[in-house]
Amino acid sequence: MQKKSAWEHEYEKPLLVTKKEGPQNFIVQFLKYLKKEKKMPMNDLLVLDLGCGTGRNSNYLAERGNQVIGIDLAANALQIASERAKKAGLSEEVKYLHQSIGAKLPFPDNHFDLILDITASNSIKSSEREVYLKESSRVLKPSGFMILRSLCKDGDQNAQNLLKSSPGGELDTYYLKELKITERVFSEIDLKNLYGRYFNFDKLIKDFGYPQVKGITYKRKYWLAIITKK
Repeated sequence: MQKKSAWEHEYEKPLLVTKKEGPQNFIVQFLKYLKKEKKMPMNDLLVLDLGCGTGRNSNYLAERGNQVIGIDLAANALQIASERAKKAGLSEEVKYLHQSIGAKLPFPDNHFDLILDITASNSIKSSEREVYLKESSRVLKPSGFMILRSLCKDGDQNAQNLLKSSPGGELDTYYLKELKITERVFSEIDLKNLYGRYFNFDKLIKDFGYPQVKGITYKRKYWLAIITKK
């Protein structure tokens, strides 16, 4: 029997993730921005959702007439996403693929109009991150956009505390012992330097949210970005 990943354990007995349905609010707002400011149609798009989880954003985009592929390392999350898609009559519009986002993607060059990375790449290793960046850039169309949400280091006291109390093995990482997951946080400079090798920043803002871990609410800061292929 294949060993379960840390994320599969997390979806089985959630300490951090939720199993909510419906898109995240900032996704809806960023899609409105792309439609209004960038004149991007919101239908007939080819969409890749990296670290799609239970398909909140994938199914939302599929409902609006787009072809979506969601990939995730947690097979049980993908099962939930697929069941929700089937229930909504979206089995032809959205497909789910079990693989790491830090591995080579099985898609041709310049294939997707829109890519989502919603706090997915913060938990991959630096070696995987390089593959993720190259592959995301490779499969994004020159006219396409990528929506990125990453954990913010700047001004986030909880991030600072975690970096001190439970440091990970790589730059600006901490280890969540109960979840057995390592996460990376980014300063603005590091984020721009890292992604700037492959992408241009169209929009970058700082946002905040209130995730819960074991019922305890923490205020966390995030980077929200829209980036384009160089």
